[in-house]
Amino acid sequence: MINKKIANMIDHTILRADATIEDIKKLCDEAKKYGFASVCVNSSFVSKVSEELLDSEVKVCTVVGFPLGATASEVKSYEAELAVKQGADEIDMVINIGALKSRNIELVKRDIVGVVEAVKKISPNVIVKVIIETCLLTDEEKGIVSKLALEAGADFIKTSTGFATGGALVKDIKLMRKIAGDNMKVKASGGIRDYKSFMSMVEAGADRIGTSNGVNIIEEINI
Repeated sequence: MINKKIANMIDHTILRADATIEDIKKLCDEAKKYGFASVCVNSSFVSKVSEELLDSEVKVCTVVGFPLGATASEVKSYEAELAVKQGADEIDMVINIGALKSRNIELVKRDIVGVVEAVKKISPNVIVKVIIETCLLTDEEKGIVSKLALEAGADFIKTSTGFATGGALVKDIKLMRKIAGDNMKVKASGGIRDYKSFMSMVEAGADRIGTSNGVNIIEEINI
């Protein structure tokens, strides 16, 4: 038996540089079998994933400005727009971390707004998640950027890329949840490899979990 409620909270993810087409097909097959919320891949695979998930309820998710967040705002906006035109339902964008730490708040907000506006003009139903890379930020910075994401019209704030110095922490989910309130959702990602860590994030307030270990988590429930 598959726990559909739990499965539908998982973004089934593969973002490795060496991921092959066969890896992507396997990911899509698993997502359809278990009923995951989405398949999350690098943007070059969006068209393929869209084909593989056709006629299923699993969404197509991709990353933008990944993993550093240091590309120009215009590039992020175009990457997001192109991904949606190719079939992406959800966009996980990385903020300009250096700008935030330099206190260039206007640039950080403009970065997020650019992606939100680029995809929402194509379809208001496209979900935008803002990756803030919590392991590189102070609590004050986490609060600032979470509020900026809310003001910019993002649908989610997300902890991590999984490619920096750390992943999701319970304390960060609680902080982000407090700021998001009922107006924005929270995604935990990075280092969530088993059911125990999955549930610790959910109990702290996460609405969605990004992990490459979704199958293991679901199967662990049935042991």
